Amino acid sequence: MNENTNEQDLKQVKENLFQDYTHLYQDNTYQDFSIFVGNPENRFKFQVHKSILSVRTGFFKKYLKKNINQIYFEQFNRVAMKTILDYIYLGDISFLNEKYILELFEISICFEINLLTRILEKEIIENVNKDSFLELLIKNRFLKSQEIENKCWNFIRENFTEIKEYLMNLNEKEMGIFIEKKQENNDTFDLDFFDFLNRWTEKKLDQLPNQKEQRAFERKRFFRFFFSRFDKDSVSKEDFEKLQNFNTFPKTFLITIQKSIIELNEKKVDSLQKDNEMKIKEMQAEWQQEKEKKENEMKERESQINLKDEENQTLKKEIEQKENDNEELKKQIKEKMDVNENLKKEFNEKWEKEIGAKEKDAKEKEDENITLKNEIENKWQKQVVDLQKELENVKSSFGESNLKFWFHDSEIVKELEDMKKLQEWINDNDFLSKMKKGFSAKRDGFDSKDWHKTVDNKGKTLVIIKTKDNFIFGGFTQVGWTNDKSKWREKDKNAINGFIPDPNAFIFSLRNDKNDRKPGKYTIRKSQEQFAIYYRTAYGPNFGGGGDFWLYEKLQPGYSDFGLYYNLPDGIQDGTNESKSYLAGSFNSWQVEEVESYFL
Repeated sequence: MNENTNEQDLKQVKENLFQDYTHLYQDNTYQDFSIFVGNPENRFKFQVHKSILSVRTGFFKKYLKKNINQIYFEQFNRVAMKTILDYIYLGDISFLNEKYILELFEISICFEINLLTRILEKEIIENVNKDSFLELLIKNRFLKSQEIENKCWNFIRENFTEIKEYLMNLNEKEMGIFIEKKQENNDTFDLDFFDFLNRWTEKKLDQLPNQKEQRAFERKRFFRFFFSRFDKDSVSKEDFEKLQNFNTFPKTFLITIQKSIIELNEKKVDSLQKDNEMKIKEMQAEWQQEKEKKENEMKERESQINLKDEENQTLKKEIEQKENDNEELKKQIKEKMDVNENLKKEFNEKWEKEIGAKEKDAKEKEDENITLKNEIENKWQKQVVDLQKELENVKSSFGESNLKFWFHDSEIVKELEDMKKLQEWINDNDFLSKMKKGFSAKRDGFDSKDWHKTVDNKGKTLVIIKTKDNFIFGGFTQVGWTNDKSKWREKDKNAINGFIPDPNAFIFSLRNDKNDRKPGKYTIRKSQEQFAIYYRTAYGPNFGGGGDFWLYEKLQPGYSDFGLYYNLPDGIQDGTNESKSYLAGSFNSWQVEEVESYFL
């Protein structure tokens, strides 16, 4: 019993400490330092505490000794700075997948928050992929992280075939580094790589002024810097035909390559000729050995006995016969050399015919690919038309009578056009046909506890809000508000309150007469899906982590900082007065007339 009590007390102490720091962070009573971010036209101010900053960061520990009360950072934006301050005050590292993670990394380096810098650097390195490596490499020119740079270059080397089109944006210095990295690792400089390098060179030349002399000079410079490293002895006849299409190669270099191919063929012929000469020498050596042997035998016989004249004549004839045989052998050698010359000529003729045949095959394959592409495009267009017709047929099956029945008890949604918009956005007629109005503030009371009693653990939930200024807006979630922590964001599963991920959640605006805005649907950003809605018993409906709109304990008043986590309409920037007043006419001065929640 005592052990359980101690655990509960410790948990309560931690919660109270977190709440105290939260109140300190939000309360401006004792704040004695100002941080400004953004340019002068769109500047934002944060009120903070010198004592907290000096303890938590190396930069402010030194900077605040100057007895200064404010500082400006025009290069940082409001959201990134707020995220860093959340970490400084509350230790919150829930931002590791934020789209501003590189700017957070830059701020952590600037503020000398060493632990956070290591955490962010590790997270960045672990998430290097084909969509992020180029942006990381470019931004790291200023961040100067050796670990990030090595990771990016290794990723490029290992995935060159898949990402080479992205590499067209590298500058000359970075391309030089890339080639050096390949050389350091003894990578192959194959034809595919030089095809890419040739296209990169042409792109850079196209960016120069249209001056022939300057383009010619730059072309030679690029060749000397990049292509001069190419091992011409590794070129095959097939690759040589492709290299001739590279505009970057000078004609003299192509002639050198072609000459090396001819020399290679001549080497093959010379090798055959040397083999034949070697055989001739071997035969001559054998004949010489045989001749010497016979001569020795003859001398031995002469020394032992007096050979008869007939025997001597016979031996002489044998010697003459050997000499005749030698003449015949020389004749055979000459005939083989003539054959080798003919083989050399046939080989060159065959090579020229093969080149012509390959060019013809390439033309035929190109024609086949064009035909196949046209067939696929026609088939795809037909399928699109068929699907559109099918969709129109499905939509037409639901008439106006169904819409009016589904929203018959709504005090807010009365116009048929509004009902059609909700049907189009939710795109789930099964839900719409079975949903019920489970909560009405006018009917059930303006209290977040009553709202949670009816809405919690209901799954799909539609929330509609009407203000006293006749603004109508709301949101839809597939997951819904739940105290089942297994459905909460991973980092909140041991907390009292938590964010609930929902990739299909969206916010909508039905009535915005004050600003003359058309109805619109605004989805959750891909990088912010884990902050779709927020569960807290002291809050009513809360969309977005900041949030984009939320109601407090008595469902009054309402707040809206639209655009923090959900996509804004085109032409509107987050953090501006226009975004904050878009849904309800203002940031925090709007009053709720009615709240309705629908679920199954």
